[in-house]
Amino acid sequence: MSSKIDFIKPLSIHNDTLLSLYKNMLKPRLIEEKMLILLRQGKISKWFSGIGQEAISVGVTAALEKDEYILPMHRNLGVFTTREIPLHKLFSQWQGKMNGFTKGRDRSFHFGTQEYNIVGMISHLGPQLGVADGIALANLLKKNNKVCAVFSGDGATSEGDFHEALNVAAVWDLPVLFCIENNGYGLSTPSLEQFKCEHIADKGIGYGMESHIIDGNNILEVYSKVSQLAKSVREKPRPILLEFKTFRMRGHEEASGTKYVPQADLDFWAAKDPVENYQEFLKNEGVLSEALEVSLKTEIVHEINEHLQIAFDEEKIIPNLETELNDVYQDDVFNEITPSTEKKIIRFVDAISESLEQSMEKHADLVIMGQDVAEYGGVFKVTNGFVAKFGKERIRNTPICESAIVSAAYGLSVNGMKAVVEMQFADFASSGFNPIVNLLAKSHYRWQQKADVVIRMPCGADIGAGPFHSQTNEAWFTKTPGLKVVYPAFPQDAKGLLIAAINDPNPRTFL
Repeated sequence: MSSKIDFIKPLSIHNDTLLSLYKNMLKPRLIEEKMLILLRQGKISKWFSGIGQEAISVGVTAALEKDEYILPMHRNLGVFTTREIPLHKLFSQWQGKMNGFTKGRDRSFHFGTQEYNIVGMISHLGPQLGVADGIALANLLKKNNKVCAVFSGDGATSEGDFHEALNVAAVWDLPVLFCIENNGYGLSTPSLEQFKCEHIADKGIGYGMESHIIDGNNILEVYSKVSQLAKSVREKPRPILLEFKTFRMRGHEEASGTKYVPQADLDFWAAKDPVENYQEFLKNEGVLSEALEVSLKTEIVHEINEHLQIAFDEEKIIPNLETELNDVYQDDVFNEITPSTEKKIIRFVDAISESLEQSMEKHADLVIMGQDVAEYGGVFKVTNGFVAKFGKERIRNTPICESAIVSAAYGLSVNGMKAVVEMQFADFASSGFNPIVNLLAKSHYRWQQKADVVIRMPCGADIGAGPFHSQTNEAWFTKTPGLKVVYPAFPQDAKGLLIAAINDPNPRTFL
């Protein structure tokens, strides 16, 4: 790969767009430089640097419409600033102040905001790819011609969630841009120890998925290519795998440093700095003058300092137990429905089926997902006949990938829909355990986002099928704050409680 960046200006891009891209890259770079100073001064506690990767965050965000969801990572500061989040809110977030997005519960990028259509990451990395699937599925069902973009690094492509999410997206033709920032290292482990293929984009072949390799340090290539692909996906929904070749010039986080990186690599990529190279290009094109450069930098530095002061002046949080406990669950307005006095003798599974059918009739935005739940009707025939009544868009067979489907259910909720996920047997919930306990359960506490999902799990009883098909494993979930665990005993309980669980905006495991 050459150390030279070949900027080719598309005829459709005007000078004001060229300058806008420059300003949008310059802002996160200058913020980062300030944050590194504050880190050394002890005024923030940690920092994940994206210096050297700004063109990807800015280019992708600029190519998407403002109401299209983006799921960024630690190093995608340019996503937040290009979406024009007020800097003082970001600074409050990083200082653990109440005016941030997580009420001081996290001092990093593990937050989202519906106001700016950004969904925060979790440190397990892979599940957010499945969340993007769910958001895209909601877009598909709404027929709104929207695309969503999700970021991940080269290291996370080794995770099972990467495979599961891409497989589901491909099978369902979901309008997702999977943006993989290949910076050569998963923390300190080089790519050659992470995967055997030459390019991450090559993995798209196995999913029957279109893929592209993009110079992640070339803002014009990123912006023009992603704009073109996003437009295409809006018109013809499908997933696309994008590999951005890039490099991070600092450590995984500041404490880890870069001693494991050969100096020749650091020198090579320093010469490919996306901001400095683009700045030189704009000057050569006559778009940027020395005076304008100074003016823009002065304006941004002034904005940074002004908004930092707002965050510094904000009061420190005084922990309040009542506040903390009240934020674990979203308020649920319970509407009691008196059961009919007319009684009938039905089986437990029929009560489950009736409650699902009536809930599907009541909630037009409810989707049922699970293995063999469509034409087959599920292994216990609970959803038998549902496809004929509600259609395959809302009664969805899934690949065997519990983790991605739970994550996708959360994505549906983020995008304003509801989901019931059937685990074929409660034992199989272990394969989706991470997104249940780390994504669904903590969502409202983290950033006040509801997780309107019910995980339904046939369990125990007298199946007598050994340790993989007949466990009663409610204890896995009863110690997880944020989850509600429902375990009915009789058909009447089962029907009423499942309807109530589906009406509740909080995540529930229904055994």
